[in-house]
Amino acid sequence: MAAAAELAPQVGTAAACRALAVPRASWYRRLQPAAPRACTQRRPPPRALAPVERQAALDTLHSERFVDRAPAQVCATLLEEGTYLCSVRTMYRILGEATEVRERRAQLRHPRYEAPQLLATGPNQLWSWDITKLLGPTKWVYYYLYVLLDVFSRFVVGWLVAERESAELARRLLAESAARQGIEPGQLTVHSDRGGPMKSQPVAGLLATLGITKTHSRPHVSNDNPFSEAHFKTVKYHPHFPSHFGSLEDALAFCRHFFPWYNHEHRHSALAWLTPASVHAGQGAELLRRRHQVLTAAYQAHPERFVHGAPRLQDLPQAVWINPPEKTTPQEALQALRTGRPLPGVPLVDDRLTPSTDLIELQTAH
Repeated sequence: MAAAAELAPQVGTAAACRALAVPRASWYRRLQPAAPRACTQRRPPPRALAPVERQAALDTLHSERFVDRAPAQVCATLLEEGTYLCSVRTMYRILGEATEVRERRAQLRHPRYEAPQLLATGPNQLWSWDITKLLGPTKWVYYYLYVLLDVFSRFVVGWLVAERESAELARRLLAESAARQGIEPGQLTVHSDRGGPMKSQPVAGLLATLGITKTHSRPHVSNDNPFSEAHFKTVKYHPHFPSHFGSLEDALAFCRHFFPWYNHEHRHSALAWLTPASVHAGQGAELLRRRHQVLTAAYQAHPERFVHGAPRLQDLPQAVWINPPEKTTPQEALQALRTGRPLPGVPLVDDRLTPSTDLIELQTAH
């Protein structure tokens, strides 16, 4: 348009527009822009009620006779009496303009649950726990396996096998495990789903007394507790896991063999193939350094065997998330959520706690 404006005085408007492929209508529209239209109020449709009629309908709906009735009932009653004010839809429209349309009954409104966003940058900062069923010798007979898992190191800090789900057993397991790990007030967050023992008053009271923060998964959301669910899959896919257990002692015998193997021999893919016990004890960096030294020596002896070049030192994850933020990188989220407190110490613990009369089996791995 600017080029056409410069060329038009020399060759004419038609030739300039034709040469530059500018529509002449657009050219003349630009020279004489249309005046802005005055803002006029929309006329009401001819069948709309007059203000007096609308007020009469609203007063009728507010009357003592019809104040607790729906517009459809009001309209039907008035028609039987020979009176027509307006349609049912118009009555709803009038009530809506007066902000008087709502659910009259006190119905349950489900709250909107936010996804829990939890971060662990070291051992004994975030635990996850859950209960799973173990098939018994006959139909409808189950044993219940309680497992406390450290999210950062995947170390099983405590487990329990019982014949029932019990809030008291869960409370004892949490209390003994926290004591063995030397948990200080304000140090630990315990995450679980919304099962009965998890939300029970004994467990909530214990965690409040110990200064432990508790969080729960959202209702009907299976992936808010992923570490416990993945651990139970590891348990049930173990080669020695049977199709069913013949007795409670049978289930205890399996667990006494499985959990020491899992903590001290099983090499976890998310931990750079280290064992949970070594990461929980803070030995992961040293073990990875030793691996790197061996690989470096092998590379110097036979570099042609390393098709991807010199080996690189592996690193452990610096942060482990439950539901990480979506719009930030893990490094940015980690930097934003750092509390600045030092990483807690990780004391060693004994193999087994002393069982009591009501505690069938309570055990913390060393």
